[in-house]
Amino acid sequence: MDYSALSPEELVRECLREENEPAWFEFVRRFQPLIAGVTVRTARQFNESCASVIDDLVQETFLKLCKDDARLLRNFRSTHTESIYGFLKVVTANLVLDHFKALNSLKRGRNLTGDESELQGTTSSVTRSMGSADVAERQVLLSQIDSCLREFDQTTCSSRDRRIFWLYYRIGLSANAISSLPGIGLTVKGIESSLLRTVRLIREKLAKVQPPDEISGANQKACGLQNRSKEE
Repeated sequence: MDYSALSPEELVRECLREENEPAWFEFVRRFQPLIAGVTVRTARQFNESCASVIDDLVQETFLKLCKDDARLLRNFRSTHTESIYGFLKVVTANLVLDHFKALNSLKRGRNLTGDESELQGTTSSVTRSMGSADVAERQVLLSQIDSCLREFDQTTCSSRDRRIFWLYYRIGLSANAISSLPGIGLTVKGIESSLLRTVRLIREKLAKVQPPDEISGANQKACGLQNRSKEE
């Protein structure tokens, strides 16, 4: 079979067949430039350009795609002929972001709990507003914000808006860094507008859940959420 002539969808299906090494060779040949390009662009946000580091991250991306019997690829659902390209961009960018997030945490010498690690690498007002709250309250806060985001429909808060929010507040990327990520397609001003809109929606949503005098401590902190860009 000429695997180079297959469509992206057909190639992925062939890769998922047992012991189909020729299909995987074609998969690597076809998508390696894309994965390498996303890795380079994302690593630049952290001032990293070392060829060996880039190569290692590219290899880690392929290993992640193959992990657990190619679980990520098996769970992937194509919506159009080019879907796989967007999917691979997201997987690659997330892996590189996680790599540098963990690296920055190690450099700071922090010993974070599981809940706190969700907020590592960010100087956002979300973290500061939590102050000395205990782990349980932190978990409640994250859960409440996440629930709000999930309840908004696509016309109110799109999946891109939700991704931008977490990249900014959970990972700590600047608006400029986010605008450079593959698949975002917004200018820095567009990122800032998205963040302001999403923060406003969350605050309004949480404020409606309970009267002000009955709002829990975590809810009060979430309702007081401020956009970090105003402080930078």
